[in-house]
Amino acid sequence: MNLRTLRYFVAIADAGSFTAAAAALSVAQPALTRQVRDLEAELGVQLLQRGARGVRLTQGGATLYESARRMLAEAARVRLQLGGDGAAPDSTVVLGVSPTLTRVLLPGVFERCHRHLAGVRLAVREAFTPQLVEGLERGHVDMAVVTNPQPHRALAFEPLLAEPFALITPASRGMPPVVPLSSLARVPLLMTRLHRGIVEASLAPLGGRLNVEAEFDSVDAIRELVLQGRWATLMPVSVFKEPRAGTVRLSEISGAQLHRMLVLATRVEQAQSPALAVVRDLVRAEAARLAAVGVFSFGAGVA
Repeated sequence: MNLRTLRYFVAIADAGSFTAAAAALSVAQPALTRQVRDLEAELGVQLLQRGARGVRLTQGGATLYESARRMLAEAARVRLQLGGDGAAPDSTVVLGVSPTLTRVLLPGVFERCHRHLAGVRLAVREAFTPQLVEGLERGHVDMAVVTNPQPHRALAFEPLLAEPFALITPASRGMPPVVPLSSLARVPLLMTRLHRGIVEASLAPLGGRLNVEAEFDSVDAIRELVLQGRWATLMPVSVFKEPRAGTVRLSEISGAQLHRMLVLATRVEQAQSPALAVVRDLVRAEAARLAAVGVFSFGAGVA
């Protein structure tokens, strides 16, 4: 085993397919396949289950995945302590996060950074994807977790995970756990402009439509109105994974693939400092941890 092979293995597991990982790493897919095959032969265990929709970790793969994450993070920490490329020992990394992710993703990233990386200061900017992309372009943000970004020549994108949208309704309405696509048109919704655009783009080829009562670019306001028991919304499932889960019902939409892609974005020409590498590893690790406990999927999981 070596760090490069472990990095490739983790990237494949995070992306869910060899194709997506090859694009994110700018590595030829046959090279990734060969690296994983050699790693499986060396360890004597199958690490990935290949399928038509991508790859899944086996039990042995899941064990290696957790260990590989720790080893890569430790290697990045050592690079930082040794000075890496000559960067100053005290470095600030500005991380951009969307309002739907700040409450979920940031606490774990911040705590790990504060506890283990004395030489790195983490600053956070909360904004929707268009503002985060602009912040990256202008150099105000070093790295951002964005949603369904458009191709951009100046930015590099690394897929983290796909998260489904849920129909969120007050529990008192008794909405079933699975709702047909045709029922959406009968549910008055509060939505953000970004989420409405993502969902309507997916529904357009299917002839589906939404009944949007109001459009707020405030996740917190929509969340509070829904929790008060009168309104409904379509949002990523993680927004409502919280201790008051009995207050609302999260219903899956059948007949359509409604999801958002969470992507880690950096500038192409940005200097890859050791501090930036460490924070990137922390974001990857925390996103993977949250996904593993079900925060980004239907079922169990509390952010």
